[in-house]
Amino acid sequence: MGNVSHLVTRTAAFQSSVENGLAEGSSGKDRQFVTALARGLDILRAFHAGEGMLGNQEIAHRTGLPKPTVARLTHTLTELGYLNYIRRFRKYELGASVLALGYAAIFSMDIRRASRQPLEQLAHALNASTAMGGRDRHSMIYLEACRGPSVVAITHDVGTRVPMATTAIGRAYLFSLPDADRNKQIDAIRRRWRDDWSKVKTGLERSFKELADRGFCVTWGEWLPELCGVGAPLRNSDGTAAYAINASAPIYQVSRDRLEADWGPRLVKIARDIRTGIASQPAVTPTAIAARPVAPNGNGHRSPMSTMARR
Repeated sequence: MGNVSHLVTRTAAFQSSVENGLAEGSSGKDRQFVTALARGLDILRAFHAGEGMLGNQEIAHRTGLPKPTVARLTHTLTELGYLNYIRRFRKYELGASVLALGYAAIFSMDIRRASRQPLEQLAHALNASTAMGGRDRHSMIYLEACRGPSVVAITHDVGTRVPMATTAIGRAYLFSLPDADRNKQIDAIRRRWRDDWSKVKTGLERSFKELADRGFCVTWGEWLPELCGVGAPLRNSDGTAAYAINASAPIYQVSRDRLEADWGPRLVKIARDIRTGIASQPAVTPTAIAARPVAPNGNGHRSPMSTMARR
């Protein structure tokens, strides 16, 4: 089981590294796009959980930016408190201002607060890992994560990033998008997965059909060969923002039949319960958010593929 944990962590780090760099085509086609701002954010995205400090050369390698540009940006971000410069090592680490932004964002999400208890209950009932996530470029990032009582093989936490194209949570998110937004994401996925596009496209088509028919999709070893899971779409109660939820486990722990007959329907019900919970929650004021203690561990269907970008 330890091998599964190691592979998940290593693959997530690789995916994060691949995602760095300016969004494809954004600066060239959008006159409102501020390239300098995007580059500064790419600098911050170069830092991965558990990896410690980075020097300008390492950041340049990860972002694809020229080293002189990186040096100017890291200096600016240090002056603003988003990076700390460790003079002894001539390297940088993320600063407190980054934590302030993340903390404000994650604790102001009604959908995250509403999802915590249902996902925790489901994780314990299934002895699985459950999560709620949103889009981070062409990946999904976990905004909430829970584990069953004896789950030791999967180390998914808040902040974990997984591919959108090959995971149940990513496909459920894609399915929930309006046509124009979905097609834009799928076109980006097609370019990114160019060598394996035929296989990825087949998986997307199958999952979208499952989502249209049953409200959830199943993946079986499509991202990592040792893992399986189910995913379902999730939106705010007013339908303005798209997210998704999942339940996952090592493939030796559960049969595909059980995923389809038991886990999937439960996940669909959880999505409904979360939306109901959001609607019944009182608004959280900035004062209430500031007063909340920091967690100690940091821890109508359409035919979506009909207009899918084709290779």
